[in-house]
Amino acid sequence: MALVIPGVLAAEHPLTEGEAENAAPVVFDSPHSGTHYPEDFAYAAPLSILRRAEDAFVDELFAAAPQHGAGLLRALFPRSYVDPNRHEHEIDPKLLAEPWPHDLPLSPRADRGLGVVRRLVRATVPVYDRPLTVDEILSRIDSYHRPYHLALKEMLDATYAHFGAAWHVNCHSMKGANRGKQRADFVLGDRDGTSCDGEFTALVADTLQGLGYHVGVNSPFKGAEIIIRHGAPAQKRHSLQIEVNRALYMDEERIERSPGFSNLKRDIDGLIAAVTDYSRQNLRDEATASMSQVDRSGFRPAE
Repeated sequence: MALVIPGVLAAEHPLTEGEAENAAPVVFDSPHSGTHYPEDFAYAAPLSILRRAEDAFVDELFAAAPQHGAGLLRALFPRSYVDPNRHEHEIDPKLLAEPWPHDLPLSPRADRGLGVVRRLVRATVPVYDRPLTVDEILSRIDSYHRPYHLALKEMLDATYAHFGAAWHVNCHSMKGANRGKQRADFVLGDRDGTSCDGEFTALVADTLQGLGYHVGVNSPFKGAEIIIRHGAPAQKRHSLQIEVNRALYMDEERIERSPGFSNLKRDIDGLIAAVTDYSRQNLRDEATASMSQVDRSGFRPAE
């Protein structure tokens, strides 16, 4: 049975829904595609501008993940309300109506107004016309940020416990251009090889390039809090961030699906299949290698 916390998240995974025989050791998550704006948001920025912060329709692009045996977690709240891809301690002091009760680590993103709770939606557009209280920010962290991370951790832990390995794809979208320069169709981030095995990054890049897309790696996006927290390749826990160029599938001004949406979704369905096939083959290869090692040792289990 799928997990739904109204207004917060929706999660489904064949592994935990009585379909373990069809499950793959893969979890996809979309932390920035939520469109449920909480009543207490009380933003002052125009909604049309505020919505530009959404990774619009990314959850739909990856919606086929469970059909391939993978898990899928979706945030239902907008990142402009509270951002799961920031550490909960990335607090912007300029946003506060009162002193923060704990020590604040240095955070260049929070200093730019892009902390766990945003001060700015654009460089010159404030989200609010007032400062926020400590209680307001803590409430968002307790009710939205932490439940999202807990749900993702539980999905990945269950996957790891069942298979002995887990592959995680953290799904985002990016503006089609930056300062007039067109961006790649996809940008993959693995924190310079520290959040997942390079072979996994190469598999995703090769698959997308084989479909005709231009793929960048670790530039300009290396990945942030989510893959930092959940990636540990030495423990067979692999987390990869993927950024999809919005120009491929949507009208960025109107925030509407474009005619290219269906073709891109078809190709992403193919990518999901490639990732789940890769993960299953990786487990089979590891099992075969383990059996070969047993054969070479001469050990035979008692009959």
